[in-house]
Amino acid sequence: MANTKSDVFSTLDKINVNGHTEVKEAGGVKLTYLSWAWGWKEVKKVYPDANYEIVKFDGIPYAYDPNTGYMVYTKVTIEGITHEMWLPVMDSNNRAMKAEPYEVKTKYRSFTVAPATMFDINKTIMRCLVKNLAMFGLGLYIYAGEDLPDSGDEVVETTPVKQEKKSTPKSAPKEKAEPKNEDDVVPMCAHCFKPIPAHDNYTPQQVANLTMHNLKKQLCWDCAHDYQEKIKAEKEKKQAEDAQANAPAPEYAIDEQTRLPFPMDEN
Repeated sequence: MANTKSDVFSTLDKINVNGHTEVKEAGGVKLTYLSWAWGWKEVKKVYPDANYEIVKFDGIPYAYDPNTGYMVYTKVTIEGITHEMWLPVMDSNNRAMKAEPYEVKTKYRSFTVAPATMFDINKTIMRCLVKNLAMFGLGLYIYAGEDLPDSGDEVVETTPVKQEKKSTPKSAPKEKAEPKNEDDVVPMCAHCFKPIPAHDNYTPQQVANLTMHNLKKQLCWDCAHDYQEKIKAEKEKKQAEDAQANAPAPEYAIDEQTRLPFPMDEN
């Protein structure tokens, strides 16, 4: 039995999970899922003191942004080592689910993404836990390749689906809807997929609005800074390449024996 921190990954990485996985096809891609109950059982066999946490936001086990959808988070601690993981709530086509249905149009097809339910969120939390365990080595190999580019089913347009208003029975009094405060919605960073924190005197929503206006992306302050640096570096690289491409070509002479070009000797 492993008893040091350095043993955790090597110990769990050696466990064969193949007999406890299920393959499902989602969005034209075959994905392998590991049973969370079996995975947690195997971890507790080796590390009885292991524990996990479902990250909550004001008592709610998910973060939600109306533009990007739902995101859930977990933390697992084994032998004093803690890893965090996050996972978006997605439908069978691997599309982010939101509070309202919306239509997705690609080059080849169109379909409607249904709104998320508590069942979808609960299922995603447990899948997030399995992925969290993979950071410690358990079944990590089944995630190999998940960050490869999509097969080409590129999204062309997303539009909200208009829902018919349901008639309210006369006997049921209407509850007066309270206006939603913009600060009650937790905006999500489109790069690191974490809730956007406040920065200096800016609220999370103000940071999201500012980055969307200037960078056309909803980002946290740190990711916005990195993104600006990336754009600056790419611009400088492009300028250097253009300058090199426009530089005058060197003069060449021809060696009559080899007929190979070589630069003129200026001496």
